[in-house]
Amino acid sequence: MTPDQLYALLPAVHRRLDAEHGGRLYALLSVVAEQARVLQDDIEQLYDNWFIETCEDWVVPYLGDLVGHRTLPGTAAALSDGASPAHGLLAAAVPRREVADTVANRRRKGTLALLEDLAAGVAEWPSRAVEYRRLLAVTQPVRRYTTEEHDARRRLRQGRLVDLRRIDALERIDGPFDELAHTVEVPRTGSARRSGRHGIPGVGLHVWRLRTHSVTRAPAFRVDPARSCYTFSVLGNDTALFTRPVPEPSPCHVADETNVPAPIRRRALTERLHDYYGPLKSVCVWTGPDPDADVVPLDRIVSADLSGWAYAPRAGQVALDPVLGRIAFPEHAGPGQGVRVTYHHMSAGDFGGGEYPRPANTADPAAAVYRVGPGEPHHRISEAIERWRAEKRHRSGPAEAIVEITGNDVHQDLTDIRLDPGDHLTLRAADGARPVLRTPEESEGRPAALRITGTGSGDGPPPQLVLDGLLFAGHSVQVRGDVGRIAIRHCTLVPGLGLDADGLPQAPGEAGLELTGTPARVEVEHSILGTVVVRQDETATGPVRISLSDTVLDATHRGLPALTGPDGRPAHAVLTARRTTVIGSVRARAVDLLENCLLDGDVRITRRTEGRVRFCWLPPDSVTPRRLYCQPEHSGDPGRVVLEFAGTRYGTPGYAQLAAGCAEEIRRGADDGSEPGALHDLFRPQREDNLRTRLAEYTPAGCDAGVFFAT
Repeated sequence: MTPDQLYALLPAVHRRLDAEHGGRLYALLSVVAEQARVLQDDIEQLYDNWFIETCEDWVVPYLGDLVGHRTLPGTAAALSDGASPAHGLLAAAVPRREVADTVANRRRKGTLALLEDLAAGVAEWPSRAVEYRRLLAVTQPVRRYTTEEHDARRRLRQGRLVDLRRIDALERIDGPFDELAHTVEVPRTGSARRSGRHGIPGVGLHVWRLRTHSVTRAPAFRVDPARSCYTFSVLGNDTALFTRPVPEPSPCHVADETNVPAPIRRRALTERLHDYYGPLKSVCVWTGPDPDADVVPLDRIVSADLSGWAYAPRAGQVALDPVLGRIAFPEHAGPGQGVRVTYHHMSAGDFGGGEYPRPANTADPAAAVYRVGPGEPHHRISEAIERWRAEKRHRSGPAEAIVEITGNDVHQDLTDIRLDPGDHLTLRAADGARPVLRTPEESEGRPAALRITGTGSGDGPPPQLVLDGLLFAGHSVQVRGDVGRIAIRHCTLVPGLGLDADGLPQAPGEAGLELTGTPARVEVEHSILGTVVVRQDETATGPVRISLSDTVLDATHRGLPALTGPDGRPAHAVLTARRTTVIGSVRARAVDLLENCLLDGDVRITRRTEGRVRFCWLPPDSVTPRRLYCQPEHSGDPGRVVLEFAGTRYGTPGYAQLAAGCAEEIRRGADDGSEPGALHDLFRPQREDNLRTRLAEYTPAGCDAGVFFAT
């Protein structure tokens, strides 16, 4: 009931008297009605908690216990720790989908399709299950025949030498889609020491841990105007193209290359072009702005090896290289209106910006919104900002505005943002978009920069700027003057400012973010940053506060500075970092907290009596405040517990993720047993443990199952 409905139940005489005495009874009933609503909502939620689809997250383990779902050891203790991100850990340790399917899975126990469903339900990883006994080489019996044509063909393949003309089968050898015969391997498939694959009881579950991220109708990078050569990546680097996974048609279907986020092979693109190419598929190319009329037809596409740009397509053809991410048109026959592409690349998680869904914006709903992009009121970002400034001059008081960029275009017009006291500007990408901000190089030879300046003239609080979902390439971001707060969310400030064709940084060690004479508080989350340089007058201003979370701070090499002051001096800053991966050295005045971080570089903190460092990996000779449970010191074996990455180059699939052979003390070195660093919230160790536990329960009788990581 609302307060008015509850008040209407009283006799009229009481309401009249209450009105004469100031409405005290009405105020009391308003409080009663509010508590009644809370009680009613709680009763309704109690009913919802009876069902796995609608229950609260904390109820999922209890419902799982009712159907015999076993929780991983140590999960309860980790969830009871208030300092750990319990919500994400709970979702990884006790998946709602897996609890809901527990009874149905037991009825399907022993089938290969169930193992693939387990990987999706337990760990949210695409997978393919393989029975290795079907791939064992056998001696063909002389008198044994079969009426099944498929079995007959399979037996013939298992009893003969490899046909070297089957290029497609040779490319898939030793992978999850291998179909060639192998000799027996003695080690068990599920062995924790040394796992073998091809044995009679062996069953392998190949899983893909990396995620595909789409780039839709983005401009391709023109490498050679004379020869009409392009790269799919707008940065001009080679990038492998990956499959957009297609849902499997039935629960009994065994996954193939189109159902998992596998790299697209040249031979596969040639033989199954219709499965990969098209506007709503893995790859597509347009030669104009019209999404319907300007798409390159399927019959013009050819798969080719464009290494060195040696291959020359014939007239009327367009050559694609999915391994390098390159496009070649016939010589002197390139499109005059530019090339747009749709493709999918691989990333370990949702950070750095992209078309993935980002958390809801926290800006004021009453803020003015200026949209920029094709079909929008503004075609340039600078036009939208100038209009906001012009309208702000005609209104009194502070102004809050949102400049929202639609589409995946490259914008080269924004070079300067001036903020007045009281301003609150949000520069963000629209949902499902990844715009690129690139500034032309200056004539002086120095890399260009986007300058953010606080004027400091007038009354009012210092201005604030939010950058959300953007990719900055070819220039740094410089913050000067009286700016109160800079928030960077789901953005990429390309390490090294840009990439060459080989994926190497164009300007190693160049600053990606520069803070010059500003008291700005910098907050960075789910982003990728280049080097951060702080230029402050230590005698005139206090230290800058920099907060990093779920972020990669990349100086392009562990020997280069990732956070520093001018001329190699310590940055006049107080650093707070949670779940952050740092590639490069850190030199700062002080730290507030370093927690669950991977610091691959020399760390030098001037004030060692302040701050805390806990559950991190950092070089043993680092100079920091007191360290708690940090590796490799805590293990006592620095020679073995060495930090190893699968990749440290931005733009590669294994960027910032730990190598497969990395020590367990690092892989599970966070305070909740997950891996430290920017990928902490993926909870990979918990997902892997959960999957192995379920495999032991649901593996076919007499079989030995193992988990193999395709990515």
